[in-house]
Amino acid sequence: MCQAIAPDHISAVHEVIRFDIRRTPIIEIDRAEFGLAPGPLSFKLELLQHSGSFKARGAFANLRLRAVPPAGVVAASGGNHGVAVAYAARQLGVAAKIFVPSVTAEAKLARLREYGADVSIAGERYDDALAASKEWRERSGAMDVHAFEQRETLLGQGTLGLELASQLPRAETLLVAVGGGGLIGGIAAWYRGRVKVVGVEPFASPTLFKALGAGRPVDAEAGGIAADSLAPRRVGELMFPYAQRYVDRVALVTDSAIREAQLALWEKLRIATEPGGAAAFAALLSGAYQPAPAEHVCVILCGGNVAWQIG
Repeated sequence: MCQAIAPDHISAVHEVIRFDIRRTPIIEIDRAEFGLAPGPLSFKLELLQHSGSFKARGAFANLRLRAVPPAGVVAASGGNHGVAVAYAARQLGVAAKIFVPSVTAEAKLARLREYGADVSIAGERYDDALAASKEWRERSGAMDVHAFEQRETLLGQGTLGLELASQLPRAETLLVAVGGGGLIGGIAAWYRGRVKVVGVEPFASPTLFKALGAGRPVDAEAGGIAADSLAPRRVGELMFPYAQRYVDRVALVTDSAIREAQLALWEKLRIATEPGGAAAFAALLSGAYQPAPAEHVCVILCGGNVAWQIG
């Protein structure tokens, strides 16, 4: 299983999708700007990716690498994956049916509709939407684009690691938010232990934390303020071997720490993140992850689909 997604596979996929995605920027500052002990800190601004999150990478990988049927594509999502699939489908002239749970943020629903997707709300949580999407796939013949349990999805998300390695070769530690595990799985498969990869999850949805403790994916709680992006019932089977082998640990954060991280990012850098997008930084800001003084930490700001207003 650990050879199923290798760095050369990720490099090949990057060549396929590189004109579909943005090379998102890095900002480098000192941790002291946030009232922490001094030390090098970088942010990978993946919230500036097409569709507002890293999910565009996996969406384009699926649509470029697989044969899309006339019925188009179907996806289940807490929001960001669906938005990314809808965006990729619009760009490539493909019909998209997206199922979301009722916890999906209005900002994400608005983007889904903006991109022309056929949107259905199914149940209260991601698993409810996933069940509805499977029924639709069987009825319609549409191609399922899974948020994390798909090889092409992991390969696409792994291109973030490829890109980051060339932008920031000095990075020693990456803090990565975890939902179903597609992003951290792809990053871990790319780096393969060359940097320390730390997962970050809310206490309210500790999917990878519980999986690592059990030695396999298991059901976990699925709640909290980041439930629309970080709360599937369990992490994926495909990503788990990479996490088990290459993820150093999982840090858990509270909902209040996530809110404080969102506020700090806005006040200090004028970066507006959604809760899931700020979760990784919450680990650093709250002390759930404490780096060594000279340790170069890079935080992946993975999503920015949040409501805003002028004035």
